[in-house]
Amino acid sequence: MKLDRITISPSRMNGQPCIRNMRLTVRRVLEALAVYTDRSELRQEYPELDDEDIRQALVYAATHLEDRIVELAA
Repeated sequence: MKLDRITISPSRMNGQPCIRNMRLTVRRVLEALAVYTDRSELRQEYPELDDEDIRQALVYAATHLEDRIVELAA
């Protein structure tokens, strides 16, 4: 899957993955999605984001999470 809008540079935001070399991290986009459930509010707060930026941030996060099986105590 092509994630050409996710950029990582040691000199920008301490190497955190960002959207299109902006000072807007993938983490910030995910946090904003949780806070602004209405996309129109999200766009007002972050007008520089478009749908593809959001989609790629979600894909990036999903592919970098580790699936684990956790044993629950009985």
